[in-house]
Amino acid sequence: MFSNILIYFVAIPIVMLGLLAICQNVKQVRTVAVLGSSALVALSIWLLCDYLQLRAADPDAPMFFVQSWEWFPALNIHLAVGVDGVSVAMLILTGFIVFAGTFASWKIDDPKAFFLWLILLSTGVYGFFISIDLFTMFMFYEVALIPMYLLIGLWGTGRKEYSAMKLTLMLMGGSAFLMLGLIGIYYHSAPEGSQHTWNLLEIVQNDAIPHGWQSFLFPMTFVGFGVLGAMFPFHTWSPDGHACAPTAVSMLHAGVLMKLGGYGCFRVAIYCMPWAANELAWIFLILTGISIVYGAFSACVQTDLKYINAYSSVSHCGMVLFAILMLNTTAMTGAIMQMLSHGLMTALFFALIGMIYGRTHTRDITKMGGLMRIMPYLGVGYVIAGMASLGLPGLSGFVSEMTIFVGSFEHADFFHRFLTILACSSIVITAVYILRVVGKLLFGPVQDKHHLELTDASWFERLSTVTLIVCVAAIGCFPNFFADLIKATFNPEIFAAIGLN
Repeated sequence: MFSNILIYFVAIPIVMLGLLAICQNVKQVRTVAVLGSSALVALSIWLLCDYLQLRAADPDAPMFFVQSWEWFPALNIHLAVGVDGVSVAMLILTGFIVFAGTFASWKIDDPKAFFLWLILLSTGVYGFFISIDLFTMFMFYEVALIPMYLLIGLWGTGRKEYSAMKLTLMLMGGSAFLMLGLIGIYYHSAPEGSQHTWNLLEIVQNDAIPHGWQSFLFPMTFVGFGVLGAMFPFHTWSPDGHACAPTAVSMLHAGVLMKLGGYGCFRVAIYCMPWAANELAWIFLILTGISIVYGAFSACVQTDLKYINAYSSVSHCGMVLFAILMLNTTAMTGAIMQMLSHGLMTALFFALIGMIYGRTHTRDITKMGGLMRIMPYLGVGYVIAGMASLGLPGLSGFVSEMTIFVGSFEHADFFHRFLTILACSSIVITAVYILRVVGKLLFGPVQDKHHLELTDASWFERLSTVTLIVCVAAIGCFPNFFADLIKATFNPEIFAAIGLN
């Protein structure tokens, strides 16, 4: 069973949970967290190298490292795993953010319990990205969501109980839609008289879901995943949840967990039901277009640093779903690159915000100023994150957003081009709130004389942020590597087989 490298993405976190349970002091907890997160980063890089070799040898294969173990024969449920370029990219993203989040939580209260829940969350995320069995994927999806309630409710700030409950109820509501959609897909997954299957590759190959049922199941599945992707009007849990979550939870939630929504929409809703995706995409394009502009405008009027970044995430995640719904190679490549870009830069934002809040004890930008000369390292880090968010060339935001806009504009009709132009306007709005925050927070007069006594980042905070900054710059400076990794998933023959462009 353990001959498949993908299993270790779940096995290592499970071993970490066991070791954390027997840890006796803070030093042991930190050691387990650092060694485990480092092992997962190394494993993701190893997987990338192996994947590139296999892809070069067989460019037409839909997935690699595919293996299946029977789990519940009565319903044909298997522990089935497999990855393509998109999955590999998401695993790498998760590895680096978990690693950075470990150091960002170096001084967290009650670290043993905190890391137990955080690692359980990451176990669900890893399991979700490697699963190609819909039932197993849904199980890991729920494993990733459940710890959020306790992580926010116990270690959060502000109205943490309210925010944790709101997040849980809304995401569980989305899960109910998703579960119904997945059951519907299962019961129409094979021709009449054949055994039903949960396996994604078999469902796509069978292409047996009737068009009428696709029209019913596609909205349920897309909305189910779209709630986690903060799609308008199901986004309201996101700002409150992010604002009250502890630093590492905000990093992992915005950086990785919200990507489960976009990945699920792409991997399940669109791949399994391409006819409905073509027919109904216009409805969700309108909703995601609203998300992009609404999120950016909402960020402009906030004064709390976390709320600004949370509404910015609504806008950027809306762009991911927007690009996926364009249903062409260029836009969908941009969508996955945007998932990587947003995951890294928003994790960097939340890490820096947590570090600044830990020193100033406020997130209100009207009560801060002149921090660039007081804590220059954190100030420069915030500027880099801001420039990536507004799409400065050389950083990840530029290449991902440009790829999305170019791919979206490939549609020659007025409807798609109008929405593309509307989405492009978010760049200007983003520049407004990013430059406003940078000006108020980092420059100008110091608002509180006690801030003059503050210290700059410590070694573990620098390690956390440098990891993310290097990744943001790597995507911006070497976009072709990441684009080629992702684009191989959208092989024209594979796209044609499932009815996409």
